[in-house]
Amino acid sequence: MSWRDFFYGIQDIGEALLIDPFDKVRAFELENWWGANLVNWVFLLILIVALTYWLLEVKKYNDLDDEDREAKAHGFLGKGSDLESRL
Repeated sequence: MSWRDFFYGIQDIGEALLIDPFDKVRAFELENWWGANLVNWVFLLILIVALTYWLLEVKKYNDLDDEDREAKAHGFLGKGSDLESRL
């Protein structure tokens, strides 16, 4: 086995395993656009579900109204903050 065969082997692996699926999706897109973009639709659905869950959790914690939302509530906002006076 020579170095030439070694690098041609790497090329064959790259073309057969890594690029060939994309070629099949590209050819499938000409027949059915919705099917070719199925992965994108699945990711979009996951994003919508996650965003909805996150927004409902934020609303739940906002409805408790136990958070101090004043501008002086954090010490890094400058002198006279509530946190600085406690230290």
